[in-house]
Amino acid sequence: ALDRVRGRRDDLDHANLTILAQRLAGERDLLETVFNTIQEGIVVMDSAGVVAYSNRAANNLIGLKESDAGKAVFWKLVPGLARSLGVRLDGGRGNNSGVTPVASREVEISYPEPRHVRLHLSRLNDDTDSNGDAPARYVVILRDITAEKISTEDLIESERVNSIFTLAAGVAHEIGNPLNSINIHLQIIQRKLEKLKVTPDTTRIRDSAGICAKEIGRLDDIIRHFLEAIRPAPPDFQDVHLLSIIAEVFALLETQCEDLGIRVTVSTAQELPVVSGDRNQLKQVFFNLLKNAMEAMDRGGKIDIAAESDDEFVTVRVSDTGAGIERDSLSQMFDPFFTTKQGGHGLGMMVVMRILRTHGGDIGVESVPGHGTTVTVRFPQKHRRIRLLPVGE
Repeated sequence: ALDRVRGRRDDLDHANLTILAQRLAGERDLLETVFNTIQEGIVVMDSAGVVAYSNRAANNLIGLKESDAGKAVFWKLVPGLARSLGVRLDGGRGNNSGVTPVASREVEISYPEPRHVRLHLSRLNDDTDSNGDAPARYVVILRDITAEKISTEDLIESERVNSIFTLAAGVAHEIGNPLNSINIHLQIIQRKLEKLKVTPDTTRIRDSAGICAKEIGRLDDIIRHFLEAIRPAPPDFQDVHLLSIIAEVFALLETQCEDLGIRVTVSTAQELPVVSGDRNQLKQVFFNLLKNAMEAMDRGGKIDIAAESDDEFVTVRVSDTGAGIERDSLSQMFDPFFTTKQGGHGLGMMVVMRILRTHGGDIGVESVPGHGTTVTVRFPQKHRRIRLLPVGE
């Protein structure tokens, strides 16, 4: 219709122009209705990321308003995407070389609410106006896959937990009662030994009984970890300072660190905001991380604990100078029963992962064999500060 108007504009009178204008407006309204009915978000922008059009679904997904057209910059609405695509944000209008013609990504956005989005970007054309100032346009298709992502993660987690539950229930049933009985009779033997005269034989028996008691305690500890991995207690959320929790954990391990000659340093760029969490469960997280770091090193190693925060998260990194973890083992670190330590039960990191999930946090592991490992945990702040950057900032 627009081409017809351009070709005949000298031959059209006022009445016909009015009819064509009404027809164009009707077609635009129809297209607008169609686009707003589509569940996927649609964004049209130039190579600088300035949004020219967005449908209702896109507005809901990334927090746009109709009045933002021509002003909002898409790259600033979806932080990190520009870097992921290799886009240069300082190129200005007319610089098309920084945007890839076609790209697909899965991104996590936090505003206006946390969601997982599958994003597809395509170049519409390479046309410019006669002055060469107008950049090529791009269309971005956004699909909300939050429910799909959560459903998949829940299914995997459910299958994993069910397998652990079956095994743990069998272990508890088969060895729990006999273990209890052995422990009771061992205590009777130890009380009897205390009443006997000290001789080399009674000393050896007393030592053997002590070893048996320690092994029973270790078996009991394994069962307890099984049950914690399967049926964790609901977190008792309260305001907590992560550095104070780390200090409490280090106080428990300080003597052991001194005996092994391990140096521990703590650094933070600024005062950390509080997070909402269960104090005992968070202590368990950092106890496991510090204990793992200690056991990964020989005498004289070093543990660095670094903490920082941004507008949304509080991040803590625990680095050691230990043996490191082979690449093939990194992907199995959170699997039940996987361990690289002699005598390990392989449930500590799984418990850490579960606690972090219930607190809305996440965990990452980087390791170089022979040089050490860094474990990074992030917790959402109790009061997140989220804002949209103005255009040009």
